[in-house]
Amino acid sequence: MIKTISWKNNKVVFLDQRALPTAEKYVACESYKQVITAIKNLTVRGAPAIGVAAAFAVALGALKLGDLTPDKFRKKFLSICDEINRARPTARSLAWALERMKRRFALVRYLPPRKITMALINEAKRIYIEDIAINRRIGKNGARLIARHDNILTHCNAGALATAGYGTALGVMRAAKAQGKSIQVYVDETRPVLQGARLTAWELKKEKIPFTLITDNMAGFLMSQGKIDKIIVGADRIAANGDTANKIGTYSLAILAKEHGIPFYVAAPVSTIDVSLKTGKAIPIEERDAAEVTICSGKRIAPRGTKVYNPAFDVTPAKLITAIITERGILRKPYATAIKRVHKGVSI
Repeated sequence: MIKTISWKNNKVVFLDQRALPTAEKYVACESYKQVITAIKNLTVRGAPAIGVAAAFAVALGALKLGDLTPDKFRKKFLSICDEINRARPTARSLAWALERMKRRFALVRYLPPRKITMALINEAKRIYIEDIAINRRIGKNGARLIARHDNILTHCNAGALATAGYGTALGVMRAAKAQGKSIQVYVDETRPVLQGARLTAWELKKEKIPFTLITDNMAGFLMSQGKIDKIIVGADRIAANGDTANKIGTYSLAILAKEHGIPFYVAAPVSTIDVSLKTGKAIPIEERDAAEVTICSGKRIAPRGTKVYNPAFDVTPAKLITAIITERGILRKPYATAIKRVHKGVSI
């Protein structure tokens, strides 16, 4: 299994996704601030992986607090959580993981600092383990939607690299392959950071799942040729009505899928759902550095001084989504009703 993230000797170790696919390097973080940097610079990326990283960052922060009074420990703990929460704004999993760590802290806050810290480390480890199990259930649920010889298009990277392991959208494909289905995957390169070309292609090659890499602007043409049977993508945040934020370019694919009558699926854990947001219009969209657009693989591809707009995500309206694949079942319209049920812990 691909080890995206792990806890070793009171350090958080990441597979450095900036170095892929040419090199498999690992980065060890000894402080929560180093983890924040790793999240910001895309050493680790993908909503579930960011959530796990945030939980481990809290644990690292607690390790450094020492023997403080309960009140001082609480203030420092909350300050660390607030700082981690600002790392990246769109992925719901980051805030979800911090909320869970805060709930655990509330239960143990009057214990000696050493025991508090151990409780937080154990909670982060549970989040890590649970994420892998959740992804496997997503894969199993989603594989029911895959026919034996489907050609599947995916965008960005929603695989093991975007999670603690196994993956969401790619988890569905892994599960389909394990069932003996002879699928073919088309991988969008995913500009501007090329997560599809660098990461998804790397994962599929490792898994020996047949794939073809295409540029982002080829997708519509392939659909018109009848070469795409289904589209499966991940998600960074899902609003209460089913509107879904995912990597920039996802919305365009959903519109194309609607035009060509192709099912468009979102695969994501329930923790991605943000019921506090009524619609996708309220989802915060991160805008990243202009250099991601003007420089590619270290080479400048646009004139210096070029004005750039670089939103990292877009929002796909719920009406364009055929179904949302979660660990608690496959959600179908009306999404508001289905989301209320799974958010309460009910399986569908």
